[in-house]
Amino acid sequence: MYTFKEDSSIVGVAELRSKTSNVLNEIKKNKVILTKRNKPVGIIIDYKEYEKMQKIIDEVEDIVLGNIARDRIKRKDREAISLEEAEKRVGLY
Repeated sequence: MYTFKEDSSIVGVAELRSKTSNVLNEIKKNKVILTKRNKPVGIIIDYKEYEKMQKIIDEVEDIVLGNIARDRIKRKDREAISLEEAEKRVGLY
């Protein structure tokens, strides 16, 4: 295992097979870049770090979709309907 940045380490696939417990301990401190034949093939991160990343992605998607919806409402050539009206039109209400 080679640490090349303060928060990242490189591990080869063969090393992962032989030293799994060491790698599992390493992901508590650093991101681990998994390589095969010296080429990156994946990243192993702590699950809590993954959850944080997913939460940020979800929040950014919500903001972007909200901005798209707001821009669509501002268009004069488009008719906007309420959620209740949309539900009635598709038979949910």
